[in-house]
Amino acid sequence: MAEPSFPRADADAPEFWDMRWRAGFTPWDAGRVPRHLRELVASRRPAGRVLVPGCGSGHDVRFLAECGLDVEGIDFSEAAIEAARPVLGPHAARLRHGDFFADADGPFALVYERAFLCALPRRRWPDWAARMAAVVAPGGELAGYFLFGAGDRGPPFPLRDAAELDALLAGPFERVEDLAVDDSIAVFAGKERWQAWRRRA
Repeated sequence: MAEPSFPRADADAPEFWDMRWRAGFTPWDAGRVPRHLRELVASRRPAGRVLVPGCGSGHDVRFLAECGLDVEGIDFSEAAIEAARPVLGPHAARLRHGDFFADADGPFALVYERAFLCALPRRRWPDWAARMAAVVAPGGELAGYFLFGAGDRGPPFPLRDAAELDALLAGPFERVEDLAVDDSIAVFAGKERWQAWRRRA
């Protein structure tokens, strides 16, 4: 899908994302639940609250709610939340219009990452890492999909290599899983890794 013409806006501002959701331009939105998330819930069900930051259309939030988990999806784009409400249906109360950096109140047993870090300008990445360390409970996990590649003009803003992610998370977290991804959507195909990071006690 060719990108429509949008007024200039910073990807760190809700308006950037509101414009794209309202125009129906959401190539990052899978519209389905990926395999590794299903496997995580089946193999090591989170024993506590779950957060999906930048939840977008909310398919993952609905899946986690239907699994009986205490999940919250948060997004600072009002248009994204509007798009997610019909997807969530009876679970729409699990959605929150708010800012992950200011409004996500931990602790969480699991924070699920899917196209949230790569939506943030790189200058916000240290803030992302610090906030994750603050909201993930000791022994809890930050798990999900991390985008790797080249290029500075985003979004998406990919990680350059594994060392860049290590520099953000190692210390408060230890990586416990690193797997290839075979069910990526087109915009992320061949560039994602599934990783799980456990919060040190």
